[in-house]
Amino acid sequence: MAFGINRKELEAWKQAVNRGEIAFLTHFWLDPRFPGMTTVTKVGCSDLQRLKSWCETHGLPSRHIHNRNPFPHFDLIGPKQKEILIEEKLWDHVERFKL
Repeated sequence: MAFGINRKELEAWKQAVNRGEIAFLTHFWLDPRFPGMTTVTKVGCSDLQRLKSWCETHGLPSRHIHNRNPFPHFDLIGPKQKEILIEEKLWDHVERFKL
């Protein structure tokens, strides 16, 4: 279950993904498979090779990319999520979701 974002933010992420950009969308999230995790950042890009390279650059296994057309993405959760958001200088994500 996702919450904490609005339609404008979701649409902006989708457009960036469709343009082949590396796009970030952080939102609150609850999933019983991941107890204690309350947020996820979806890192999307329609250029699958670019997304795989991005994952490899950050030491993430590209085999975990959700190859879902039209919005392929990698889900960042836990400590790695905050680490990468800081590396990417996405301070607004860190602050807004209290990571």
